Amino acid sequence: MLRKTITVTQQQDAWIKSQIKSGQYGNDSEYMRDLVRKDQEHKQKLSALRSALKEGEDSGISALSMNDILVKAKKKFDIDG
Repeated sequence: MLRKTITVTQQQDAWIKSQIKSGQYGNDSEYMRDLVRKDQEHKQKLSALRSALKEGEDSGISALSMNDILVKAKKKFDIDG
């Protein structure tokens, strides 16, 4: 592992300490690593969404109605309603 030094505001430090006090994290490093992991996951999901939107955009006009597309998507992702 690499050691990093960061600077946070007093408000941010208080927040980090409250997260540790809650028992979710053992120390500042665990909390920061969790934030980085969550940010990585978020960025990967966002990238996948952008790719899917681009793919859909590039596919042209669909012969399906919006209702047909919605029904198909709900079935694909097993969504009720």
